Amino acid sequence: MTLNRRAFIGTTAAAAATLTTPMVRAQGRPRVVVVGGGAGGATAARYIAKDSQGAIDVTLVEPTRTYYTCFFSNLYIGGFQEMADLGHGYGTLASDYGINVVHDWVVGVDRDAKTVALASGGALPYDRLILSPGIDFVEGSVPGWSIENQDEMPHAYKGGTQAELLKAQVMAMPEGGRYAMIAPPNPYRCPPGPYERITMVAHALKQNNPTAKILIVDPKAKFSKQALFEEGWQKHYSGMIERIGPDFGGDNVEVDPAAMTVNIDGVVENVDVCNVIPAQKAGRIVHEAGLTEGNWAPVEPESMRSTMDENIWVLGDSSSQGDMPKSGYSANSQAKVAAMTIRGELTGSNVFPARYSNTCWSLIATDDGVKVGASYEPTEEKISSVSSFISQTGEDAALRRQTYEESLGWYSGITTDMFG
Repeated sequence: MTLNRRAFIGTTAAAAATLTTPMVRAQGRPRVVVVGGGAGGATAARYIAKDSQGAIDVTLVEPTRTYYTCFFSNLYIGGFQEMADLGHGYGTLASDYGINVVHDWVVGVDRDAKTVALASGGALPYDRLILSPGIDFVEGSVPGWSIENQDEMPHAYKGGTQAELLKAQVMAMPEGGRYAMIAPPNPYRCPPGPYERITMVAHALKQNNPTAKILIVDPKAKFSKQALFEEGWQKHYSGMIERIGPDFGGDNVEVDPAAMTVNIDGVVENVDVCNVIPAQKAGRIVHEAGLTEGNWAPVEPESMRSTMDENIWVLGDSSSQGDMPKSGYSANSQAKVAAMTIRGELTGSNVFPARYSNTCWSLIATDDGVKVGASYEPTEEKISSVSSFISQTGEDAALRRQTYEESLGWYSGITTDMFG
């Protein structure tokens, strides 16, 4: 399947339900509060506001005024995008869709009173609440590293300044220096993401520091698109990249940010840059709201509604929903189902059976793009994959270029779908 900006927006529009006459409650418009302005939250807010035609009062709470997407940040590190290309504002959501955009932190959820507390003071009442805060990190998952060390050993797994910091460190490496990545355990945001990052760091080093070396320390025996990445590493960056998996100690690692060392199963390695991507969990506010089991928030497969509170939905990376990967595309797809369900409950509009989809593109070298994706449907137990596809090794250059160009069209399409 080939996807461009127009096709992406067209497929997303087809998922929206046709409205009947809104049944607005007598005391005023029903209120929906959305926490988190990324692929899940911004999409849900826009679709609820747009398709309810003003019948629902929508408030979006997001601390940043400019949202930098985590997806495509690897391409920034590789030199294929500028950071400004990844930044998006919320002005259109406010001006064209009537969404009340609040730039603040949510510090608490009172599920009994149905209010969210803001860091600046005061509370926002809701009839339905959507939580889409992305990820946080599991403290102590990489011994020696904590969030206080993120400037010395960046994670760069949230969009914006961390990606800028990591790129600056890579570009400042000494000639013939060494870059190390501590890869995360499953599950985590964007399964191909760490390995696309390796290719983009390799691309940048090949241009500027061709004798540099890359070390991947990985607790997983296998990873997403492994054959495609390994083929690409051999073809474009031969001799530059070494991966240590769990069989050789990749699951027993400790770092020392002050000394800039990585201890792999007792063997200490000196490095010049260390990109630590820790184990992950649902965003803080989801835990504080009491909506998690372990690290993630379970949801109903047919709607993305929390299994613990009938008035709350959890979207994207924070949710535990089944087979869908934690990706921007997944969050966008889930947001439309949630928006349709909430709109149906609050206005009496039609609700259609849920359908979900995802595609993850990765760039290996100039014009060498690969992808993996699937379609999904809800079952009683989870969201289940019903069909899938993946790029193949040995594809010709024209197809790989087309796949990369398709990813550019998708990025344009999804950011328009999110931010209007």
